[in-house]
Amino acid sequence: MTAQHHPTLRPQNAGDEMLTLQEACAFLRVPEGTLRYWRHLGSGPRSFKLGRHVRYWRADLVLWLSEQTNRPQNHR
Repeated sequence: MTAQHHPTLRPQNAGDEMLTLQEACAFLRVPEGTLRYWRHLGSGPRSFKLGRHVRYWRADLVLWLSEQTNRPQNHR
């Protein structure tokens, strides 16, 4: 089980917003297929299932974007 799918008990900010897959795609500006593929690989932002539906906390998307921005780039 990857960290992305592992249920952890961490408090959410009261103002945090839960987003659908489509809303997360719009926020990240990526196609739905890309976000689904990242989820499959375990390399995308943290997500969870609510029943049969995939959901994202907006704060997790922001954190993931920050991690991607600060990741070393591969220069050729």
